[in-house]
Amino acid sequence: MNRPRVLCLMGPTAAGKTALAEAIADRLPVDIVSVDSAMIYRGMDIGTGKPDVAELAHYPHALIDICDPADNYSAARFRDEARVAIDRAHQRGRLPLLVGGTMLYFKALIEGIAELPDADPEIRASLEQQRESLGLRAMHQRLAALDPAAAARIHPNDPQRLLRALEVIAVAGEPLSVLWQRAAGTPPPYDFLQVGVLPDRAWLHQRIAGRFDAMLADGLVEEVAGLRARADLHPDLPSMRCVGYRQVWQWLVAGGNGQPAALADLRQRGIAATRQLAKRQYTWLRRWPLALTVADSGASAMAQVLTRLTR
Repeated sequence: MNRPRVLCLMGPTAAGKTALAEAIADRLPVDIVSVDSAMIYRGMDIGTGKPDVAELAHYPHALIDICDPADNYSAARFRDEARVAIDRAHQRGRLPLLVGGTMLYFKALIEGIAELPDADPEIRASLEQQRESLGLRAMHQRLAALDPAAAARIHPNDPQRLLRALEVIAVAGEPLSVLWQRAAGTPPPYDFLQVGVLPDRAWLHQRIAGRFDAMLADGLVEEVAGLRARADLHPDLPSMRCVGYRQVWQWLVAGGNGQPAALADLRQRGIAATRQLAKRQYTWLRRWPLALTVADSGASAMAQVLTRLTR
């Protein structure tokens, strides 16, 4: 009952979570902690929607720009580093404010995470080949036969999690769901107030389109071209699979150019991929034990959050 409180703002991409977090920071002594699997990477600024330098100077965010795009970063590492940031905020007498849309990271922190075996490049390469030849649906059916519980939680159109589950079974010799069960131990010593920012879908789709247009205008293609020029980066890295970056990389490989028709194709692909990401995030949040749901990042939403914090 007396556990230190942590405020969590969750929601789909482009929902206005950062704006709401910064509005709350203007009213309360909070330390903002980013919960975003793309903003962790240095040099990936435009396509991640990362706050700019001036914004970060006024509203510092922990766990932004902590990795090189060539590095791997896990949910387990996030859990550990987020707990350090949370404890540091409490020691300073401030409220930790976690904001983002990477629901796997929230899950790892709040519910725990299984200690999974390291990736096996040979097994992963074999699984990727099978995915190309058989398709995702067949791979999901295989997972359902080997680990029904994991298959029920992993969407058939989520190749990263699907192939990882099959890889874990091959490496560990036991189902991923069994490892998940072992991870459910003592909960972290915090009182999480979980708030979902869930706007109207039509409004969100318009915002996604407008934001991707702004990213293109701000130089997203040039940003990805610079990353692609690095010898140590390739399209199978988690960083380069981020929404927006993957689509621009593929477009450049295919000989994309600045002609209007080509840019229109890239725009369509980027917006569609971002809408798919938002749909997956909505699916997560529909099953999430939210204490409060707000429809936007405006003054009414902030008032609801502040009222809920005083209870």
